[in-house]
Amino acid sequence: MPYMYLFCKFYSVLMQRERGSTHFCLKFKRRVVECAGMLREIQKVSAWLAQYTSPFVIGAAALAFVVPGMFTWVQGDVQALVLGFIMLTMGMTLRPADFRILASQPVDILIGACAQYSIMPLVAWALVACFDLPRGIAAGLILVGCCPGGVSSNIMSFLCKGDVAYSVGMTTVSTLLAPFVTPLLVLWLAGESIDVDAMGMFRSILFVTILPVGIGALCNGCFSKRAAYAEACRMMPGLSVLGLACIVGGVTAAKGAGFFTSGLLIFLTVFLHNTLGYILGYLAGRATRMNRPKRRTLSIEVGMQNAGLATVLAVRHFPAMPEAAVAAAICCVWHSITGTLLAGVYNALDRLRR
Repeated sequence: MPYMYLFCKFYSVLMQRERGSTHFCLKFKRRVVECAGMLREIQKVSAWLAQYTSPFVIGAAALAFVVPGMFTWVQGDVQALVLGFIMLTMGMTLRPADFRILASQPVDILIGACAQYSIMPLVAWALVACFDLPRGIAAGLILVGCCPGGVSSNIMSFLCKGDVAYSVGMTTVSTLLAPFVTPLLVLWLAGESIDVDAMGMFRSILFVTILPVGIGALCNGCFSKRAAYAEACRMMPGLSVLGLACIVGGVTAAKGAGFFTSGLLIFLTVFLHNTLGYILGYLAGRATRMNRPKRRTLSIEVGMQNAGLATVLAVRHFPAMPEAAVAAAICCVWHSITGTLLAGVYNALDRLRR
């Protein structure tokens, strides 16, 4: 009898544990399904943000102008960290195939890099000389012209049916060259009239661009075959758009009051700089007999600069000239607007050709 009692007791405890284990498994499965559903929703939001980058960034700038207190936290080191995060997301989406593009299209990449670092810096310098711009605005415009291509240019290239692989290759090369080329170009074009800390600029670009891109690319090389990493990478475009919106909002909150006190001249020069970059970039592609998708990509890559990087550099290295950061901030917003508009123009031309 005691043995029967012990057996029944043991069986009862075992069944309770089994029921508890089953209940735990069911709860765990429900949580996994909920997390998967949440991840899909986040990925949908990310895709939406990538598609509507310009309206979202413009909205953030308008909100920061009206309610600057919402973005005052995006200043100084925080601003640099946000930009570093954007570059990290770019690195995480770089695949080995993207680097093979650089090897398979060396001439086109070389043409693109030369166009990137010659057209925009020289156009900026010519506008400074032509309009006799004040030192602060001149520093900001030249700095924007000497920066690498913007990350959002890849999105615009996709929207206008350009050569996205070529766009990624150009952005990668121009970003890798930036720590060396950008400080030297700024020193050469503006060094006579503006005190340029080329070595400090080199260190800033190295830490906020090359290091994050390198870490992101390394992570991609190590974890790209894992499903969880691939799912996480699908959220990166949206997160980079959020980061760009934070940078634009932070600069607008800090410098927005100077947008309209700087006069129409700053808006005119930003417009001319950006527009001439698009036109001359396209003509460079035509002169080198590139196909239509590559010409469009080269136009966007040359015209759209990484004005977010220029803004961070202006704040750090030209503190005595706040107009430099204002000029870079206006470029940041304006390039996002015109990039989307140009993609729409290219698509409209395609419809007319049909």
